[in-house]
Amino acid sequence: MEIIKTQDGKKLTVGIEGRLDTTTAPQLEGDLRTAVDGIEELVFDLDKLEYISSAGLRVLLSALKVMNRQGSMTIKNVKPEIMEIFEVTGFVDILNIEG
Repeated sequence: MEIIKTQDGKKLTVGIEGRLDTTTAPQLEGDLRTAVDGIEELVFDLDKLEYISSAGLRVLLSALKVMNRQGSMTIKNVKPEIMEIFEVTGFVDILNIEG
């Protein structure tokens, strides 16, 4: 998995490439812990995300809880196979998904 972070003022865009699973989720969680300090808008770009497991969903949920206190969180460029996972798990009702 590769994480690409781009910050523009109080907006942080996080691109995730590869697989977000039990092996890689702790890396993303650790990166986000410090990266969201002072951030008011968090955007996840999932254009190059190939797979997400329950561990990856947990990281997104944790990020959402933090951002609900300090701003907003949006998910964009979700591939159909990832969207299907969001739909099956009910995450479509929790997350702000563009597109």
